[in-house]
Amino acid sequence: MKKLIIAEKPSVARDIARVLKCSSKGKGYLYNDTYIISWAVGHLVTLCDAEDYDPKYKRWKNEDLPIIPDKLKIKAIEQTRDQLVVLHSLIKSDDVDSLICATDSGREGELIFRYIYEITNCDKPFKRLWISSMTDAAIKDGFAKLKDGSEYDLLYKSARCRSEADWLVGINASRAFTIKYNTLLSIGRVQTPTLAMIVQRQKEIDEFEVKPYWEIEADFGSYKGTWFNKTDNETKFFEKEKAQEIADKVKKKKGIVSSIDKEEKKQPAPLLYDLTELQRECNKKYGFSAQKTLSIAQDLYEKRKMITYPRTDSRYLSDDMIPKMKIVLGKLKEVNEYSGHCEYVLGLEKLPITKRIVDNSKISDHHAIIPTESRANVNALSADEMKVYDLIARRFIAVFYPNYIYSTTKITSTVENENFMTKGTTVIQKGWTEVDKPVEKDKEKTEILPDVAVNDEVTAEKVSVASKKTKPPQAYTEAALLSSMENAGRFVEDEVLKEQLKESGLGTPATRAAIIEKLLNVGYITRKGKKLTPTEKGKNLIAVVPPELKSPVTTGKWEKGLSSISKGNMEPEKFMGSIVRYVNYIVRQSVSTPRAIEFPKEERKGRKSSVKKESMGVCPNCSGEIYENSKGYYCSNWQDGCKFTIWKNSLESVGINIDNEFVKKILKDKKCENIEITLQTGEKQTVCVEFLDEKKGNVKIIDQ
Repeated sequence: MKKLIIAEKPSVARDIARVLKCSSKGKGYLYNDTYIISWAVGHLVTLCDAEDYDPKYKRWKNEDLPIIPDKLKIKAIEQTRDQLVVLHSLIKSDDVDSLICATDSGREGELIFRYIYEITNCDKPFKRLWISSMTDAAIKDGFAKLKDGSEYDLLYKSARCRSEADWLVGINASRAFTIKYNTLLSIGRVQTPTLAMIVQRQKEIDEFEVKPYWEIEADFGSYKGTWFNKTDNETKFFEKEKAQEIADKVKKKKGIVSSIDKEEKKQPAPLLYDLTELQRECNKKYGFSAQKTLSIAQDLYEKRKMITYPRTDSRYLSDDMIPKMKIVLGKLKEVNEYSGHCEYVLGLEKLPITKRIVDNSKISDHHAIIPTESRANVNALSADEMKVYDLIARRFIAVFYPNYIYSTTKITSTVENENFMTKGTTVIQKGWTEVDKPVEKDKEKTEILPDVAVNDEVTAEKVSVASKKTKPPQAYTEAALLSSMENAGRFVEDEVLKEQLKESGLGTPATRAAIIEKLLNVGYITRKGKKLTPTEKGKNLIAVVPPELKSPVTTGKWEKGLSSISKGNMEPEKFMGSIVRYVNYIVRQSVSTPRAIEFPKEERKGRKSSVKKESMGVCPNCSGEIYENSKGYYCSNWQDGCKFTIWKNSLESVGINIDNEFVKKILKDKKCENIEITLQTGEKQTVCVEFLDEKKGNVKIIDQ
């Protein structure tokens, strides 16, 4: 008898197969005498669409809302049905006595496996592989420590509740407001409050009143000082005359150094990276989008085997990682860029391991992102991969370095009873900054200060009045938005919810990039350089939805409930009951409130402009010509009954754009290879697309 291992992606399955020496190949699986290894392609199973419960739901009508099925059902995703058929056959095989869940070690990975388990009516026992690194050693260790699948039942229940709650709110809210405003509106539990933050920031920018102000600077010869009010430390004058009056008063006059304040400050190394912090740094330093950073990190983890699991929300390591630290440092020492730094750390009497590095209490599913124990083959990395890996490697080395120590000096000079401040910084010990340079330098002036003493006489030799303007808030960058999503609790007054949001925020590290991309794709925001700004449609949506849909309080309540389910402190039925009540409320609100805004009609291509005379190729069904219209590609013999159609949106759920080049290729070669798709988790996967039914034009995804 054999054990069936189900991985989340083909590439992961092949890595496991190599470690377990499963070299024989079947259609959609690998095997040896002990194991059969097969895979999903992300999600193979999804919740049924509304029209699957009743065909009447194909038409969006107010009288059918809310749509709340007694039990939410699941179905196969059509484009990947073939791989599900392979898994179904293997699961039912008499040669298989048990399963091993090897999908990603997290809430979403658990859901992928459990949906497959459910839709195939499987009742065989299963174990769980839970690993944080894709190195051979980590895989072997994981298989030596397989856990009983039932240990993750609560995680699955939490994942299913999250999925079903998102479905109920998304389906009903989107339909209710789309019908009301006669324009397609996408509404979600996380994406809508995230959009609300961007809209609110833009509102603050638009309403900001720029005001001129003036500051006085005095030149004392060996240093300069800025006038300030000792009562409130304010430096601005909003009336030029008053500033000029003081400038004239002190010009060429003698004064004294009235005080010198020195303070030594210590700054420990930053914490190790979780995904959100890594995305923030890459956006600040390199302008990478959150999605780009995630994709690169996923490749470094999965394909390169050079970093640990990236979709983590922890910035700490567990104590069982302590023996591996010197091994990782030893591997990094082989890289020229890090050899000197690693030599210093390894030369210490013992590693300075503190609670800032190792803290079991601050780890849920996975520890912080660090380099793996495998050889750091940096020469094989692309330029962008090296940028991300370099940040992770340097941060890991830096946490073992001493504090950055510096002193700040503030000199107050007084002339004619007017005070001027001069600030300077002196580095005493570079510490960790020798390894891991801060992304943004301290904005304080760091001019070298003269050697002066209190009561020394000074003269305001030159005095100038500088004209300046108040600045509006900055538009969100992805780095800033990720921070706001992570720290959404600061927008909440309720202390319990504030604490819950401190733990979870809006979305998860694994989903935040996808949420930002979704807002861009549906036309609610635009990206200009690093800045994210709302469109008119995005602003209008936030103006019309009720407060509950755009407030992080809602997510706080949900995450509190989902966390309670995963810990066994709340029954799923109680949580879903609250969701049903919430959905009823949202639908009532959409019906009872007046239409507050008219959404402008979205541009649609007219029939004449959308129909292109160019033939894409020959129809496989009737040998007619294939032409394009606004929604898809159709056969010239459609009036004679030819049903061949390739819909443009048939693969949009996985991010494939069906365009002229795609259709020409699939008509000619019967397949399109090396197509990159985006899984629901935001990961990239290379697949092949071919016809599911050549006579009808349906397409499907297969692994390659």
